Amino acid sequence: MSWIEGDGGFLRELVECRSESGDEESCCVLLSSRLPALGWESVVRDEVGNVVASRGAGPRELLMMGHIDTVPGGPKTEVEGDVLWGRGSVDAKGPLASFSLAGGRAIVPDGWRYTLIAAVGEERDSRGARYVMDSRKAPMGCIIGEPSGGDGVTLAYRGCLFLSLEAFDGGAHRSGGSGPLTETLSSASEILRMVESMDEDGPIIRRYSAAVASMYGVEKGERCASIDLDVRLPLGADPSSLARSFQEICSARAVDMSVRQSVSAHMSDRRDPVVRALSTSVREEGLSPRLLAKGGTADFNVVAPWGVPMAAYGPGDSGLDHGPDERLSIGELKTAIRVLERALPRACMLLGG
Repeated sequence: MSWIEGDGGFLRELVECRSESGDEESCCVLLSSRLPALGWESVVRDEVGNVVASRGAGPRELLMMGHIDTVPGGPKTEVEGDVLWGRGSVDAKGPLASFSLAGGRAIVPDGWRYTLIAAVGEERDSRGARYVMDSRKAPMGCIIGEPSGGDGVTLAYRGCLFLSLEAFDGGAHRSGGSGPLTETLSSASEILRMVESMDEDGPIIRRYSAAVASMYGVEKGERCASIDLDVRLPLGADPSSLARSFQEICSARAVDMSVRQSVSAHMSDRRDPVVRALSTSVREEGLSPRLLAKGGTADFNVVAPWGVPMAAYGPGDSGLDHGPDERLSIGELKTAIRVLERALPRACMLLGG
């Protein structure tokens, strides 16, 4: 059987079905229709549109959560040898496909059940993961689907504050004062300088960073301006305290600031049972496991308050996320599936089953 007809074919279907954040419905319908044939016993949609599948009926739950949405753009979906090109092949339909395939094949130990969630909205506001966090009882353990490479296990992600700065007036000549465009730009510049001053050399999980995500301004009678800032936070940073400091900067210039997203950094211990299960399974593939800390933010952070053993795993080079060259080796997808087939029952055993 060629890979186009097997595991890689399933991934290609997912990648070819576009699913930008806010427009995931057709891909969710496709995934829901395919999961029963892969071994999943129950497939439903929750109130926000997440696809939720399960195997086994035990009281102890091991949860796998990936996201089905993507950012816009990306290369045309096509196959070159062993490589599948296309938006979402890495971030994060490759990891989601590996969860779907491995979770449908892996042995489910007595007393356990596997749950797969394909979450919506991760690239925008993590609304799918936030609903899961607020509406479900914490599982015994959790694996988040994000690209780590077939030999990588991610222990940590930085947190973030996503800020919107806005100002407007009824119109005035620039000679009469700086106005909303200048004040919004000045507020954003001061926040960026403040974040830069807090940053120090060290591993990425210990560092601050900030960038402008979007900006707009116009002076046509009435004047208005808006700037969105993406501030990344290291371990130990308090998002609420920082937001208050940023608010003071904006208020001093009559700029309105709103926090669109706030999440703390999180790191699992390398002795975490889920981390150990994945690492051991990587070794059984003849590979040396790499334990990773990422500079981005993911649904990993959103569900971290559950306080359960957790790691992120999935095939793909995260350096290709959101880029024009996004692509995944199907050989690596198959490696990840084999790793997960071993890791899932092993995690159950290490978690106390």
